[in-house]
Amino acid sequence: MPTVEELYRNYGILADATEQVGQHKDAYQVILDGVKGGTKEKRLAAQFIPKFFKHFPELADSAINAQLDLCEDEDVSIRRQAIKELPQFATGENLPRVADILTQLLQTDDSAEFNLVNNALLSIFKMDAKGTLGGLFSQILQGEDIVRERAIKFLSTKLKALPEEVLTKEVEELILTESKKVLEDVTGEEFVLFMKILSGLKSLQTVSGRQQLVELVAEQADLEQTFNPSDPDCVDRLLQCTRQAVPLFSKNVHSTRFVTYFCEQVLPNLSSLTTPVEGLDIQLEVLKLLAEMSSFCGDMEKLETNLRKLFDKLLEYMPLPPEEAENGENAGNEEPKLQFSYVECLLYSFHQLGRKLPDFLTAKLNAEKLKDFKIRLQYFARGLQVYIRQLRLALQGKTGEALKTDENKIKVVALKITNNINVLIKDLFHIPPSYKSTVTLSWKPVQKVELGQKRASEDTTSGSPPKKSSAGPKRDARQIYNPPSGKYSSNLSNFNYASKQEVVSILPQEQRQPLAEQRGAFRGSRGGRGWGARGNRSRGRLY
Repeated sequence: MPTVEELYRNYGILADATEQVGQHKDAYQVILDGVKGGTKEKRLAAQFIPKFFKHFPELADSAINAQLDLCEDEDVSIRRQAIKELPQFATGENLPRVADILTQLLQTDDSAEFNLVNNALLSIFKMDAKGTLGGLFSQILQGEDIVRERAIKFLSTKLKALPEEVLTKEVEELILTESKKVLEDVTGEEFVLFMKILSGLKSLQTVSGRQQLVELVAEQADLEQTFNPSDPDCVDRLLQCTRQAVPLFSKNVHSTRFVTYFCEQVLPNLSSLTTPVEGLDIQLEVLKLLAEMSSFCGDMEKLETNLRKLFDKLLEYMPLPPEEAENGENAGNEEPKLQFSYVECLLYSFHQLGRKLPDFLTAKLNAEKLKDFKIRLQYFARGLQVYIRQLRLALQGKTGEALKTDENKIKVVALKITNNINVLIKDLFHIPPSYKSTVTLSWKPVQKVELGQKRASEDTTSGSPPKKSSAGPKRDARQIYNPPSGKYSSNLSNFNYASKQEVVSILPQEQRQPLAEQRGAFRGSRGGRGWGARGNRSRGRLY
């Protein structure tokens, strides 16, 4: 093993040789042997080996392996120095191998090392993006679970920071191709990260690009399979996939396939849904997703059939008025509960799809059915008006900080819900029923449309295509507070207008957690499209 003095002497030989440095193979071999020495010798070797690496192609494998030994040394300072110098080995055919090595080194628990590995990967990414991706995806497909996880997170966080000259069209095509291979076997969390990666690619920002992404999500959601409402994994997968698809829908990228599946498979089983996510109102979550998608539904093959299923489900939440006794008082013990949050979603969805078959209520329903529906609408509207008056009275004169209390935040959004329902009910009371009003769903932010803005509704998921500002009631165009999704449970909707109880008491504390924190991922390990074991894969060092 060479000493420190011998390492310096041979370094001097190589440094002084200038253009003839390649003739001093023995001197370079002495430096390679420095990795077998003590701490001082290793530190010098970590710096000297990469400096002269390019001059000795016949010793490339030995040099890379020597540097790798230093990357795994017990001394953290030696490891850090060796990792820092790894990009100097990323030349020609060696680059994919170096990328593969650096990807494996992402499993380190030392934060300083982890940052060095990230920086080194970014460095070689700028040298050869395709070669670097080869190393990353090799480990994602075949590496240890911790390496796979961190490699995916690296792509999801670092790609967006790379300049356009690095992320060329060809590079983005490679990312899409390799991602499709990975998506054959992913967990829910991995699927979400890959959708983040792919949706951020410039080449997929076009209409055709977003359509490709929707097809990827639809494949992952298994929309060809019969829905099993009693299987938490099946329910969770559908919700996870639908959440990823919703931002992709627009007037040119239709949600028809998803809306059809929800109407045919999910709505009839709404009360049977199970979820692994504790505290999540799964029925309301499904109805919210359906409402968001309904704005961008294209031509539906079985429109009348699916509209009838949606209508029947809406009737379940639109009660008939209680029967009155001879003295004019209620014959029953209590008034029906009005579930406002559910009704907002269902009524909005029906309103959106009803535009495509405007004579559904008048021509497709018999007279008795239509009369029954209008009685239900009228009864619901009466309760709605009482509730709206209470909310406005409670919020009257409150501004600024006063509106930011938990109690008032709930009331503000409850007012938004009830106003939306009120607008939609008025439309349906027209003769014939109208489908012209536009509302913004209570949990969505109001879309601000700038003058001259193209594709004004292209990426919005909150409501109907934009109309003139005067089309809807002015009070609905003002957003006082936009809550996190999932702010309400059915309990908020179960307001009994006859009892006139305060809205603040309706929502349990444990259900005030934002939905973003409640949502889970696909359950289980990767394998079988993320629903079982991944099977046997090679383990250990793959250098």
